[in-house]
Amino acid sequence: MSKAFPSIGRRRALQGSAAGAVVLGLLLWWLLPLGEQPPAGTVTFSTGTLRGVYQEYGVRLRTAFAKDMPGLKVRLLTSDGSQENVTRVATGKADFTIAAADAVETYEQDNGPGAGRLRGVARLYDDYVQLVVARDSSIKSVSDLRGKRVAIGPPESGVRLIAERVLKAAGIDPAKDVRPRADGIDTGPGRLRQGAIDAFFWSGGLPTDGLKQLASKFSFRFVPIEADLVSKLHAEGGATRYYRATNMPESAYPGIQHGETVPTIAVSNLLMTREDMDPRLTEWVTRAVIKSRDRIGAHVHSAQLVDLRTAIYTDPLILHEGARRYYRSVKP
Repeated sequence: MSKAFPSIGRRRALQGSAAGAVVLGLLLWWLLPLGEQPPAGTVTFSTGTLRGVYQEYGVRLRTAFAKDMPGLKVRLLTSDGSQENVTRVATGKADFTIAAADAVETYEQDNGPGAGRLRGVARLYDDYVQLVVARDSSIKSVSDLRGKRVAIGPPESGVRLIAERVLKAAGIDPAKDVRPRADGIDTGPGRLRQGAIDAFFWSGGLPTDGLKQLASKFSFRFVPIEADLVSKLHAEGGATRYYRATNMPESAYPGIQHGETVPTIAVSNLLMTREDMDPRLTEWVTRAVIKSRDRIGAHVHSAQLVDLRTAIYTDPLILHEGARRYYRSVKP
């Protein structure tokens, strides 16, 4: 017969309960280092065009914020892209956004309204320039775009900035030597498929849903943007210093690339806000962005590249005080 365990006295039981409460309190303090209720209220987040990575990332971030800050309402605004996003945050029309570093630098160099109030929250992932043509197109290089119908992105998009600079580096005047169109990732793939344009530029994270969807319906390929064009861009100085020559990995669109990489340009994306944004809220937002990386990355591949070790490098923007508090709190 098994031996019965001795009964626990009332005093020892109470002591055990008290100890458990202390442990639970310490655990909660560790998980919620701010030691207070999550921020509440309403913020506006400017995203991007439909079917683009900014837009999808913004939707997923709103869900992540809701888990950590259930009292925070996030209003999402679609936009042309980076240029419009920077302007919205700088002028108070949005509170947070994602924008490419070259667009931020350009806005600052142009002394845009409120440029001095812009602050960084996190470096996220890189955009890759993707120049898309039909599989049987005669266009083999950027210089072959002369005289063609080319979608260079909406007027206030980041892709418009890069596309015009790439064309100029190849000796092509975007206003005179091509027939420019304002299509973005929301309309460009459909117009290429219909034969309404000959090529379109896109700058976004890999892979972009708009191109994945096009690949299931239409045979296309990527036109390489060679390193010599990047060298010419760097020679111009200014915001072009944020461009780097790289290769689009063969795994980005396997059914299109067939195991081949594509020479192109990459530029980093920044999560940003304004100097006057509440530091406590910004600290919680920064934490949620880092914490949700894997969960969002399961749906938005680019999010997997968010890294705590590099997130603090938000050049050309200095870090917002709230973001700085978070990075200090997790510093080993």
